[in-house]
Amino acid sequence: MVGLTPADVVQELVYRNARGSFLGWCGYALAGDGLAPARHHRVLIDRLERVCSGEIRRLMVQMPPGSAKSTYSSALFPPYFMMRHPKAQVIGGSSNLGLAMDFSAKAQGLIREHEAVLGYGLANDNKELWYTSLGGRYKATGVGSNVAGSRSDLTLIDDPFGGREDADSSARRKQVYDWFRGDVIGRQKPGGRIILIMTRWHEDDLAGRLLQDQPAGWHVLKLPAVCEEEGDPMGRLPGELLWPEWFDAAAVAQQRFEAGEREWASQYQQRPGPSGGALFPVERIGVAVADAPGRKYRAWDLAATEKIGSRDPDYTAGVRLGLDGNVVVVEDVARERGTPATIEQLILRTAEADGRGVTICLPQDPGQAGKMQISYLVAKLGGYTVQVVRPSGNKVTRAMPVASQADAGNLALRPGAWNRAFKDELEVFPNGSHDDQVDALSDAYAALLGNKGGKAIVQRLGY
Repeated sequence: MVGLTPADVVQELVYRNARGSFLGWCGYALAGDGLAPARHHRVLIDRLERVCSGEIRRLMVQMPPGSAKSTYSSALFPPYFMMRHPKAQVIGGSSNLGLAMDFSAKAQGLIREHEAVLGYGLANDNKELWYTSLGGRYKATGVGSNVAGSRSDLTLIDDPFGGREDADSSARRKQVYDWFRGDVIGRQKPGGRIILIMTRWHEDDLAGRLLQDQPAGWHVLKLPAVCEEEGDPMGRLPGELLWPEWFDAAAVAQQRFEAGEREWASQYQQRPGPSGGALFPVERIGVAVADAPGRKYRAWDLAATEKIGSRDPDYTAGVRLGLDGNVVVVEDVARERGTPATIEQLILRTAEADGRGVTICLPQDPGQAGKMQISYLVAKLGGYTVQVVRPSGNKVTRAMPVASQADAGNLALRPGAWNRAFKDELEVFPNGSHDDQVDALSDAYAALLGNKGGKAIVQRLGY
């Protein structure tokens, strides 16, 4: 650095740091906007660096909307990869050409702004097909489009589905998969890398099919909005958020409420389940204009864990059913998370509101502790009709009788604020985060059958 001014020396050191690693490049490129990689971004940056070096050849990135996965993967990574591999040919694919060209334009903008750092510039400005001054090539394409004539050292597929309707279409899912196998794979040069960046939409989406066909062929980076299990790539504990600096517990709760349980499970938690109607066809659930006549049953599914911070423990839920002719009417759902004392008060308060004409069904867990709990609650509910049930069999088997009524159009709900959460849970069952309302519904329906000549079904379920 002989002959350089101190300012020149500092600038050169900054440039060297930016060129030295993908983390350094990201920090440099984002600094002008006052941004810096968050904790989960650093995990993604590490995997992308390993793609650049050739250590990882197939990378699958599964992260929720708004987590900036595309910023790092589709905007920041191509300029860095082409600095490291000056003659590289890159294909950037997305659900449609317009979105693919948008990612292309962002990469071009970074190259123009930081040409001195990267050591190369643009030879042309076409967003669909452009070249670098060192002979690199970038081709933007929509999913399903022919990329004949292009070869690839790096293929980025970012958001291959345009939305829910796209992902729910079996024809579209097949088209995306066939395009991947026929066009993308066929364009790979020896040693070529592929990165698939997406939120999960469907159990049979592109990520789902690839993992079913070749599970050992992909390095999967799965980062849900809320950690649900140990072994998280970030080292989070269950209940910890992905990006608390931007999306705190209140914001995440709002996201979940607005998205609904199916979208929360798939897009935000990366565990898609069957579409609506797999067991409970919610579109066939009707609206009851009045409570059912005759005897009512309120069945409870018990839990006693208080919600603290971003933890997502089970609820205690109580579902009240009645029968109006052939129609099973869900009249009310009480649902809360809290300490044992809180849950006790909920049950007593709900019993008082229901009145003595409603039979209360309480599940007894096996073992002495379960017997003691039920004995205590039965004593507290003196004056009410209490039926102790002992659920057996798996949850799906227990839910099938009432799900059959829903399928026949014989299940209806009284309008209430609880309707949305109830239908959301039914829609994703048994793949959702919670099944407390379904369990209570199953027990209430079994009790209803047991007093309407349905003894065979009740006995088969273990009551």
